[in-house]
Parts: sequence; C-alpha cells; structure tokens
Amino acid sequence: MPAASALSVLIVDDQLTMRSLVRSGLNQIGVMNTREAGDGEEAVQSLVRRPAHLVITDYNMPKLDGLGLLRAIRTYEPIRNTAVIMLTGRADPELVQRAAQFGVNNYLVKPFTVATLRGKIEDVFGALT
Repeated sequence: MPAASALSVLIVDDQLTMRSLVRSGLNQIGVMNTREAGDGEEAVQSLVRRPAHLVITDYNMPKLDGLGLLRAIRTYEPIRNTAVIMLTGRADPELVQRAAQFGVNNYLVKPFTVATLRGKIEDVFGALT
C-alpha cells in the first residue's frame, strides 16, 4: 500500500493540455511528484538522469512514440522495472497486444476520469494511501 505522495511520475505526451490534465488528475489523488516530457526521446533522457516509479505515456508522439519509449525502458537495465501506463485514444486490439508484448503495465484510454486514473495506478501499485 504505497502512499500516493511517495510516487514519482513522468508524464509523456506531445500535447501540453493532455500533460496538464494528467498532472491535475494525479495531484487530485495525492501524487505531487511529477515531471513532464514532450516526446519519447525526451522521456528516455529524463529517466536516465532521474528514474521514476511510473511513466504515463501517450502512444502517438513525434520522434519516439509510446511503444518505442516502452521498448527503450524495458531494454535499459537501470530503468527496466519502471511501471508504464499507456495513455491513448486508440484502444485497438493490435496496439494493446503489441504493448503487452513489450511489457506495458496498464492502459488508460482517453478521455479518462480521475477515478479511472487512480484505478489504473492502483492496479499496478496496489491501493494508494
């Protein structure tokens, strides 16, 4: 039962408004230790410098998409156990299957509610306190 305040989260999305919505939702459930990246390449650099407990990443992004980011995380030993939740407007079975092959921890489909966000995080970490 981790404390929400103890989690560090990297939010990755090329749209500033979506990053803001995710950050706001996280803040509402008590997760205050957040930082952001605008694409997968920026996220990898950020994680190498300072690992996070959780990455919430969009699927569609320039430079390095969400699947590429997921693969990079899973193949780089120092961060390979980082939890990853894929945030997407596309819940098609092929994408879900490919992300599962690369070790995604959970999925969050846009649009989402704060309760859904909390539930997806709790599915990965257990009940938040």
